[in-house]
Amino acid sequence: MRIMMVGDIFGRPGRAAFAKYTPQLRKEKKIDIVVANGENSAGGKGISRKSMDELTRGGADIVTSGNHIFDQKEVLQFIDDEPYLVRPANYPDGVPGKGWCVYPWRAKNIGVMNLSGRAFMPPLDCPFQKAEEILREMRDECDIILLDFHAEATSEKMAMGWYLDGKVNAVVGTHTHIQTADERILPKGTAYITDLGMTGPWNSCIGDSVDSVLPKFLTAMPSRFEVAKGPCAYSAVIIDIDETTNKTTGIERILIKEE
Repeated sequence: MRIMMVGDIFGRPGRAAFAKYTPQLRKEKKIDIVVANGENSAGGKGISRKSMDELTRGGADIVTSGNHIFDQKEVLQFIDDEPYLVRPANYPDGVPGKGWCVYPWRAKNIGVMNLSGRAFMPPLDCPFQKAEEILREMRDECDIILLDFHAEATSEKMAMGWYLDGKVNAVVGTHTHIQTADERILPKGTAYITDLGMTGPWNSCIGDSVDSVLPKFLTAMPSRFEVAKGPCAYSAVIIDIDETTNKTTGIERILIKEE
């Protein structure tokens, strides 16, 4: 089994790149399931009905998110009705949406969990304790378990990888929009990468135009960010899993850069 996890899809250019390259990669790399982080898919912040529909049409089987999940208010109209859209599980109880889902594939149940970090991020419940709590449920329902850990600090993401090594099939980081080159299989069998990277405008400041971002750094004054235009990058990893043992056997990093 081959599962591809795609990094933060940013705005309309990111959605277009996702729709362009995902079908190609499915065919060329023999991908079975696609998990995509869509929390920046609507104008660079949040998920809208339109962006969610474009992601599913473009090839996403499961859509994860992060700290921008509720930035588009219309998401409240459909988040509880989308079985394969997940938001960070460590939001307080009673928040709309769900923190994990189970996706059936052939005779397997694929569990996908989403958590948000706390270092340099909005304060939420402890992601480490929440992971343990959820895993007690997921183990009974799922053959394979994947985590999208949406966090800022590389140390926090690495700590989560080590904490869950041997307990899940993969821990992948998202949020920074910069792909790291540390993909590996940890000693107890969990695939890990600190950050998947971004699927969106390549000549940008993590998705927004350089001209709209620089004034904030130069003046410390508020600046209205705008989604960049131009060529895109497509960032992802492919995780190989033995269908007999349900063990992770490999991780391959994907970075497509348009000219």
